[in-house]
Amino acid sequence: MEDNSLEQEKKSKNKPKLKILKQIILVLFLLGIICCDIIVYLLYGPWHGFRDWLITTAMTTFTHQYLATWFYSNEQIEECLNRNRIEALTGYTDESLINIINYNQIKVSSYKNEYERQILEKDPNNNDYKIIEIDGKKYHGYMAVIYDPSRIQVCVANNLGSSNGEMIETISKRNNAILAINGGGYTVPKPSIMELLGITISNNNLLSSNHNNIIGFNKNNKLILGNFSSEQALNNNIRDCVSFVPYLILNGKKAEIYGNAGYGTASRTAIGQRADGIVLFLVLDGDRKKLEGATMQDLIGIFEKYGAINAANLDGGTSSSLVCKNKTINDVRHGGHPIPTAFILKADDSDDGDYSVVKDKVDNE
Repeated sequence: MEDNSLEQEKKSKNKPKLKILKQIILVLFLLGIICCDIIVYLLYGPWHGFRDWLITTAMTTFTHQYLATWFYSNEQIEECLNRNRIEALTGYTDESLINIINYNQIKVSSYKNEYERQILEKDPNNNDYKIIEIDGKKYHGYMAVIYDPSRIQVCVANNLGSSNGEMIETISKRNNAILAINGGGYTVPKPSIMELLGITISNNNLLSSNHNNIIGFNKNNKLILGNFSSEQALNNNIRDCVSFVPYLILNGKKAEIYGNAGYGTASRTAIGQRADGIVLFLVLDGDRKKLEGATMQDLIGIFEKYGAINAANLDGGTSSSLVCKNKTINDVRHGGHPIPTAFILKADDSDDGDYSVVKDKVDNE
């Protein structure tokens, strides 16, 4: 009798526990159903904002396109990309619009606006460049202002074609750079082997020669954008260039954007030049915490405000890096990875001073 009573007592004690466990399981089951419904709604519901973001962001990467192809057919992806695109700018840089000014010989006392003041008011710690911190609601980054475009070069990783590139800090240090950003596109035809896309010229040496859009500098130190063959590039005195897309601003004309331009949001690297010859290196971070990243429209807006008349997008995502004196200063996703090419600002004897970062105090939305 005592055994039975003890057993009944244990069962009565266990009943509340079992009831609570069943309730927890039921709540988790209902939450799971709700989560699945939300995911299905986002992926296939009438609102296409999330769907467009997912497809365009995934399809502009080299390694994560499966995030779109898992859920959507080729027809659905193509329809989305047609709705979200950037109208390609055609033509070539008009060199007559660029008049390079030596600001070491000119004292500027008045400015058109706050953006121009930030550009032309030099960093007291050095005379060759300035770094402006850029803040937006969905991105954060830096813009390097370079006053002498003649010192900008394209540098490449060692052993291209037989290696997976080099970290940008290594490229920077080996080439005696005080500034460096990642450069153009590449393919990985075999594991741990990078090959350059399009046309790449470094210090007048042709390294890859597929007809393509170029982003680079000629011997007049002007940023040249346009579609060239390798022979045309060399005949037009292109001394340093890479290949990538899209062009953002050409001869003062902005690219026309539909939807999110088909590039989604991500970490971005871009380069531009003002009419006075000043070159802008722009790197924006995203995909951390609440920072989603920058769109093509974000890049165009920033370059336009800071006076660039020519600007182009470079490789982005985990490649996006700004190195100053061999140290990466932006928040690189996943620590970055090896790259094949970089734009650098070559150091000279005057570059012994330190640098400071100037906080952008104007609206960049």
